[in-house]
Amino acid sequence: MNNRQSLQIASRKQPQQARSTELVAAILQAAAQVLAKEGANRFTTARVAERAGVSVGSVYQYFPNKAAILFRLQSDEWQQTADMLRDILEDMRKPPFERLRSLVHAFIQSECDEAEMRVALNDAAPLYRDAPEAQAARSSSDRAMTVFMQEVLPHASKRTRALAGDLITTTLSKVGKHFSESRRTPAEIRAYSNAMADMFCGYLKGLEEAAAR
Repeated sequence: MNNRQSLQIASRKQPQQARSTELVAAILQAAAQVLAKEGANRFTTARVAERAGVSVGSVYQYFPNKAAILFRLQSDEWQQTADMLRDILEDMRKPPFERLRSLVHAFIQSECDEAEMRVALNDAAPLYRDAPEAQAARSSSDRAMTVFMQEVLPHASKRTRALAGDLITTTLSKVGKHFSESRRTPAEIRAYSNAMADMFCGYLKGLEEAAAR
């Protein structure tokens, strides 16, 4: 087993009291600042502790190594994205394609807002991307899309729904990353998001019409 696979990335313990919760929050805030300023290659536990104004030992109470800190930042980002996706797609007050359009715009906007942090986290990904914890975190974002596909493609096969959901999420991720590499104006974000949403909606409508014949 290589070092990447055996590296512990889970937190040592979860904070139980308000004071310890505040300490972990301060560590994570400092970690995000260090990562944004120094990049993944110069990211160290010592720099995080210095930035947070705590001892290295205090950091090690909760995080066994720098990979665990970076994974926590990444998993929090994954969770925020998953929550955003779920909240939009499960808002039954709106028609499904309006929800999809809102999702595309919100995702592209978030990619642009957090571009620097996402690039840094992507650089750090080799430290933890193959770990079981990472795979479990990513899988949680797939469930809402699966339910949404059942709603918009009621006549399609399970395989077709899975393919459509994967195509949309993968395209969003890859294209969003590429689009956010340059600074964008609100008008550019809106136009690009609308074009992507038009493409996705047309694709899904075509699938459903073909399946319903």
